[in-house]
Amino acid sequence: MFATLTGLGLSASAGLNAYIPILVVGLLARFTDAVTLPHQFAWMSNGWALLAVAALLAVEVVLDKVAVVDHVNDAIQTFVRPAAGGAVFAASDAAARIDHSAWMAGHPWVGWVLGIVVALCVHLTKAGARPVINAGTVGLGTPFVSAAEDAMSLTVSLVAVLIPALVILFLIVFVLIAWRLIRMIRKRRLRRSKAV
Repeated sequence: MFATLTGLGLSASAGLNAYIPILVVGLLARFTDAVTLPHQFAWMSNGWALLAVAALLAVEVVLDKVAVVDHVNDAIQTFVRPAAGGAVFAASDAAARIDHSAWMAGHPWVGWVLGIVVALCVHLTKAGARPVINAGTVGLGTPFVSAAEDAMSLTVSLVAVLIPALVILFLIVFVLIAWRLIRMIRKRRLRRSKAV
């Protein structure tokens, strides 16, 4: 159960920022005993991989703070974030279950699929809300919202690894926020259609 919560938390975090959960898992696996990665995911704790992920994170952090550029970045990240979500879910799930579940060992794709779906849902919500936020704040809110998303991604990644039971709370809050954002977007579109 905790392995699944860890995987869900990490993949949800990847939906906000692809590189933060990979970096968190990689650093914890490299420098602590909090994460033990199976051999097929050992690349996450490799020094060169960590440097590459850190560089990609730096680029992502800057691009995501600029209105309009963030939309281009989100379009590109539509492929990256779900893949990262699948990888971190599969790595955490595999790390916890590979020796305990013959079914999971025989079906490693399950972790990938769950991680991809969760990260994609979070990413689509984020990418769908950004135009509304940017338009509503004339781009001034973009860096603040982006910083909040990065902080949430880091927090959820750490909680997912260190206190997985709290992931349930984060997922409930995310669903409520997503529901509210979707309602706001629909209302805005309805107003626009009536104005035309």
